[in-house]
Amino acid sequence: MTALEQICQMPLHEKLLVMEAIWDDISREEATLEVPQWHKDLLDEREGQVADGQAQFIDWEEAKKQIKEATE
Repeated sequence: MTALEQICQMPLHEKLLVMEAIWDDISREEATLEVPQWHKDLLDEREGQVADGQAQFIDWEEAKKQIKEATE
């Protein structure tokens, strides 16, 4: 049985513990992770739009509502 198959058979609380352990392990290597230039460019562009008043932040619940409405 593969590790993926074993994970699929785990109860939810165990899956969450595994996810947390994986995330903790990944986060220890955060400084060595390379952020792609396209991602930096996109974040800079969006930050500029907010600063210029062309974009704004919305509440997470409102964002989920808008996404749901757009996919219906």
